[in-house]
Amino acid sequence: MSFLRVLHAEWTKLRTLRGWVLGLFAGAAVIVALGLAPGRMGSCDVSDCTPTLGPEGQAVADNSTYVHRNLTGDGSITVRVADLTGQLPAFDGPQMRDGLAPWSKAGLMIKDGTKAGAAYAAVMLTGEHGVRMQYNYVHDQGRPSSAKIKPQPVWLRLARTGDTVKAEQSTDGSAWTEVGTARLPGLPATVTAGMFATSPQYSEQVDESVVLSGVSGGPSIATGTFENPATSGAFSPDWEGPAGVAPQEPAPPSAPDASRARSAGPQTGFVKTADGWTVTGSGDIGPAVSGASGGSVTISQTLVGTFLGLIFIVVVGAVYVTGEYRRGMIRTTLAAVPHRGRVLAAKALVLGAAVFGLGLAVAAVVVTGGQAVLRGNGVAVAYVSAATELRVMAGTGLLLAGCAALAVGVGSLVRRGVTAVTVSIVVIVLPYLLSVTVLPLRASDWLLRFTPAAAFALQQSEPRWEQVDNIYSPADGYFPLSAWGGLAVLAVWVAVVLGGAGYRLGRRDA
Repeated sequence: MSFLRVLHAEWTKLRTLRGWVLGLFAGAAVIVALGLAPGRMGSCDVSDCTPTLGPEGQAVADNSTYVHRNLTGDGSITVRVADLTGQLPAFDGPQMRDGLAPWSKAGLMIKDGTKAGAAYAAVMLTGEHGVRMQYNYVHDQGRPSSAKIKPQPVWLRLARTGDTVKAEQSTDGSAWTEVGTARLPGLPATVTAGMFATSPQYSEQVDESVVLSGVSGGPSIATGTFENPATSGAFSPDWEGPAGVAPQEPAPPSAPDASRARSAGPQTGFVKTADGWTVTGSGDIGPAVSGASGGSVTISQTLVGTFLGLIFIVVVGAVYVTGEYRRGMIRTTLAAVPHRGRVLAAKALVLGAAVFGLGLAVAAVVVTGGQAVLRGNGVAVAYVSAATELRVMAGTGLLLAGCAALAVGVGSLVRRGVTAVTVSIVVIVLPYLLSVTVLPLRASDWLLRFTPAAAFALQQSEPRWEQVDNIYSPADGYFPLSAWGGLAVLAVWVAVVLGGAGYRLGRRDA
């Protein structure tokens, strides 16, 4: 019998046995029901939920205190960053505590105006990552950002030549070292250039024994002390700050900075000093993130019901094989197809293809409908491109299909229904469930790298940004492997288990 006829025979079995069909559709129904459930509530209105998009199309954060002048044509700005200090959330009360967020920033920026999301290039001193050049929100240059460097006085310079902005640093104001170069296509003739400070939302995993609790966070602030700002080129005469924000008066000597810094909530603004400016800011200029440090949820979280639906699917995959052993039908099947490997391959392909189509349709409904439900409830949903949505939908189909094929292999190896179902759930579903609920992040990271649950990375819709501190946990839709890396792990499992099952099937009588 040709392989095509074997495939047709297996498809006929699958679609004519009502229990198997109902099991697959029950799994799909669970995913849809949980994805469209209106349980999560938020507080944003339509405008709040609308993301700020950067010049390259990504959702971005653009919040800082920016003191600037207009620059027409080419020119440069130089300043000495004499100090960088900050405040972090106290976690045990409304006050702030002394401390500096690792990605707090104080430096120079050239920007296409002051509108949020506009093109920019900046050079900055950071809390723990030294001097960096960042531009257009998603690009980061400098020495490896994982290297922790204590803040120190440093001279910074930004120079514009046409659409190109060059960043330099110096330890003495005389000898300069290039930090990076950025090209900003379409940069207008007149831009803004000046000093800024900002500090991102700060979170800590204060209890590493669990994933879904033990995370504390809040806004942080950074204060940059800028001395001797110098410009060259056609600059406007007056410095300006954020719209509607007037410069603060310098604090009197009797009021130490520490008393202001420990006041409740972040206090931002700018102060003119004898030789420069002191600028205090809160927020971030960079990619928008979700999770513990972000205010939005990812589209991956609309697919939270996948692991429950997967239980139904792996049950069908296991009994798709063991049912024939239990009823003795396997002898008839093998008599008609002496090449036993074809039978096993056909079962895996037929069930996998059927589950892929069903999973793709379910994911399309949940991803589109789930976002509408969340936004209707005032929940901010992280913006992703249409291509990313399609990749997540297709990835969900591949995840379900691969796990179904794996369950077929387990069923053929074990040959007993209850045992096969138990093994399939423990190997495929349980690692994911533990990773998003009770396991510490390190243990969940291991499970999601080496078990079939690694393929849940196919549902990740947002990248991890090295220049954005966040608790990138599986519960928030972040996984340790890339989407295709997770798929590769599942593919290896499927190949090994089906290979072992095929070997056993060929060596033993039915």
